[in-house]
Amino acid sequence: MDEDKKDRELGMHRPITRRDFLNGVALGAGGVLAADPMLLALMTEEYAPEKARRYYPPALTGMRGNHDGTFTYAHRLRDGKHWDRMGPVTATGEAHDLVVVGAGISGLAAAYFYRKSAGREARILILDNHDDFGGHAKRNEFTAGARMLLSYGGAQSIESPGEYSDVAQGLLAELGIETERFYKAYDQSLYSQLGTAAFFDKETFGADRLITGMNARPWAEFLAKAPLSDAARWDIARIYTERVDYLPGLSKEEKLAKLGKTSYADYLVKYCKLTPEALPFFQTFPHDLFCVGIDAVSARACYEEGDDYQSFIYPGFDGLGFPVREKKEPYIFHFPDGNATIARLLVRSLIAGVVPGGTMEDVVTARADYSKLDDANLRVRIRLNSTVVHVRHAEGERARKEVEIAYARGEKLATVRAKHCVLACYNGMIPYICPELPRGQKEALAYLVKAPLVYTHVALRNWTAFHKLGVHHIVAPGGFHTYVALDFPVSLGQYRFPDSPEKPMVLFMLRTPCRPGLPPRDQHRAGRMELLQTPFSTFERNIREQLARMLGEAGFDAARDIEGITVNRWAHGYAFTPNALFDPDWTDEEKPWLVGRKRFGNIAIANSDAGASAYSDVAIDQGYRAVKELVG
Repeated sequence: MDEDKKDRELGMHRPITRRDFLNGVALGAGGVLAADPMLLALMTEEYAPEKARRYYPPALTGMRGNHDGTFTYAHRLRDGKHWDRMGPVTATGEAHDLVVVGAGISGLAAAYFYRKSAGREARILILDNHDDFGGHAKRNEFTAGARMLLSYGGAQSIESPGEYSDVAQGLLAELGIETERFYKAYDQSLYSQLGTAAFFDKETFGADRLITGMNARPWAEFLAKAPLSDAARWDIARIYTERVDYLPGLSKEEKLAKLGKTSYADYLVKYCKLTPEALPFFQTFPHDLFCVGIDAVSARACYEEGDDYQSFIYPGFDGLGFPVREKKEPYIFHFPDGNATIARLLVRSLIAGVVPGGTMEDVVTARADYSKLDDANLRVRIRLNSTVVHVRHAEGERARKEVEIAYARGEKLATVRAKHCVLACYNGMIPYICPELPRGQKEALAYLVKAPLVYTHVALRNWTAFHKLGVHHIVAPGGFHTYVALDFPVSLGQYRFPDSPEKPMVLFMLRTPCRPGLPPRDQHRAGRMELLQTPFSTFERNIREQLARMLGEAGFDAARDIEGITVNRWAHGYAFTPNALFDPDWTDEEKPWLVGRKRFGNIAIANSDAGASAYSDVAIDQGYRAVKELVG
């Protein structure tokens, strides 16, 4: 088919929501997308895009997450350019008690805990390179069918809040978050009649075929029409149904040790005797949690993280004699915009008037006023579109008493001073912006390579195709996006979830760029380069084509039914987590996240990287720890 004709059929010509802002029309190094004449006027005197009348990042669609402009100065540092040669440097004269680098949940929590310890008179400045606060806890807003739809651009849910530390639970309580309310807010019955489907794509499996009933019908019946050989179909059904001890003669502890040093792919082939021909069906199962496939994840990790809330389980463990795992709390603790609400509640508590209201319900639909974030009259300020490029202790008479922080904003460099500094940014950037750190500490920080991933959200005119098929999520082992799901059914405050198939809906799609066969950190580096080099148009075309191929037989029309697309690109996504297959068996004194996060004078480090775990409670705990190191 002619490519232009195919693009028209997919709807590539359609002016979806804010389409004109999608392809990197960035103004200045801060990466603010210019849509407002007032913004242009403001920039003639002072770079202050947040003051523009129409400045509202949550409603921007297209390429979000690590959007263009957020990494401009960081990459210059990475490439060896000295920070003070990037432009003229202006000393603002600002002096603060604390400067926080990074306005994600960890940085916002650090500011919260610092003010709680030092008192409400403490002067705090938070700097962030993005055009919105929240870090990975990013809010996505759509307008579809005259209706506002909310979704999450990163941090998804409050997972297992009963397992949170006292510090993290205490913070949620102080912010007014009562997790028990989600038992009513989250509709656990809406999708009860809708199941799971698997989409086999022709590039991987030889034919496009959507098969419903995964995990509901007997496996042999479910796989009967799959474009797989008889041997592969039989073998997949076998390991899902037989209860065989594939590690006979070993104790429980020995089995766990063996599983910890065996990739899940090798476990399936060498111990479960699965035909290698069947491996592509399982290859991308771990993408959502580990950002790599079964070649780079241990069998033990798959056993321990067996998915309780999504569409698939990892077979091969039922006959090993392990005790039945205790059921976790239900996966229902989810605001309509994910953990962006935690960030918004933190900002509400730190700066009066930015996010109106006073409850966990009214914050959901509250519109943040970004013009109030950086008011010189306030004790706590958030300065967006500001990339920190250098952090060092002051010299001379102020040595060891103050920290000097330099940042780039609007093609200019500025400096501020503070008694204390918390680096709540990516650990991988800290050696570049704080070169006076000890060599061993910088090497430890550099080891912690973050995992890239993409959270794509698509606003649909309705979700009748899913209802007709009887599914609410689809796994696509060979797809551009490997997991597709209707959004979480949460109604909170005045926000009502679209509970009827005829109503507009947000669709979640997951992509993890992997390079099977490489060690995870090398896969992550390669995947990061792929993401940064892939334009939005490529994502859009793949999104439209994949949905058309999966849902077309149910009446889905990509040109007609897609109202908006937001691609949350996280080139630096999940925090580094140790992988038993590739990482050493470190002692506590050797663990790079513990070595890397050590306090350095008046500088402390707080982020999920510092806890080696990509969860919001870890980010909160690390913010608390960093502040305790600075002020006791």
